[in-house]
Amino acid sequence: MSMSGTDSRVAVEPVGDDTRLSIGSQIDWPLAASTAKRLVRPGPKTTAYTYEAAQAELADAATRAEAPVREVTGLADGLRIPTTRILDRSGWIDAASDSMRSMLGSEAAADLSSPGLAAKFGGVQAGGLLAFLSTAILGQYDPFTPDPETGEPGVLMVVTPNIINVERQLKVVPSDFRLWVCLHEVTHRVQFSANPWLRDYMQDNVAVLTSETGESTTEIVTRMTKTLKGSEPREKGILGAMQLLQSPEQFDAFQRMMVLGTLLEGHADHVMDAVGPAHVPSVAHIRTAFDKRRKAPQNPVQRIIRALIGMDAKIAQYIRGKAFVDEVVETVGMERFNTVWTSPETMPLPDEIDTPQAWIRRVL
Repeated sequence: MSMSGTDSRVAVEPVGDDTRLSIGSQIDWPLAASTAKRLVRPGPKTTAYTYEAAQAELADAATRAEAPVREVTGLADGLRIPTTRILDRSGWIDAASDSMRSMLGSEAAADLSSPGLAAKFGGVQAGGLLAFLSTAILGQYDPFTPDPETGEPGVLMVVTPNIINVERQLKVVPSDFRLWVCLHEVTHRVQFSANPWLRDYMQDNVAVLTSETGESTTEIVTRMTKTLKGSEPREKGILGAMQLLQSPEQFDAFQRMMVLGTLLEGHADHVMDAVGPAHVPSVAHIRTAFDKRRKAPQNPVQRIIRALIGMDAKIAQYIRGKAFVDEVVETVGMERFNTVWTSPETMPLPDEIDTPQAWIRRVL
């Protein structure tokens, strides 16, 4: 059942004469964007001709990827092909800050002309995160930002300098790599276009995760102590630390978001490899080089940042999710696999991600 009955865009709860704002409402997002653009490193050196040619090829690849992705997935047949935005790093920062402001429910504070000190501090912190991510993101499907052509939520973004940088590092065929990246991101676009309830489901869970619990310090410490002594499985690193601070409701929402992210990323990786051999001649070389890059050692600062923002957990999502999708599709075929998109109840349970046959027995 879809959770679309809850409006999580504005997470404000009355408490006497006071209001409890969502986390997004406590961040100065214009300051976050301007801070990120001051901090962000320049992209790789390239001529204007080469850069413009890459932009044009990426726009074309994002359109060409749609048909084979729809054919392999069996999703979004007959729907229009939505907009693709071809961005530089600064453009991605602007788009991402707008998306995060919307996703985290900050409309209530969007019109404040003089944000307080806490909001400015939050803006600077968010700006540092956006600056780092703007150099790492190759492409991203944003289910929350409206399409400029239709006004409907959902825009695919591709970051040109980052793709040029990675294809040079990997020494792969640029045209093949660009289409390969677009196959992954277009799969996300197809997932959300064919199943609009996913957007509300994601936003509702984010609203729970970012809401204030109203617990006292004593209650939080007691719960953390109980959690540490318990046998409930937790994520490693910073994500595990976050779970210690979560209320039971937030822990459940966190689990649902982790499963959803694992499914979405694993499905996209499965599709890009299923489509690849027929449309990307050097796909085997690209996959080998890209996986090697994912596992390559980072310098100490990068390792710390990656741990803090959960990037290593994100990579694990790709691996575990793809293994789940590979096994289910091999066992029952893509058409029956697509039952997973029916509702929250047909999503894998946390322990089913690593035991696909358990999901098959429960759902199919």
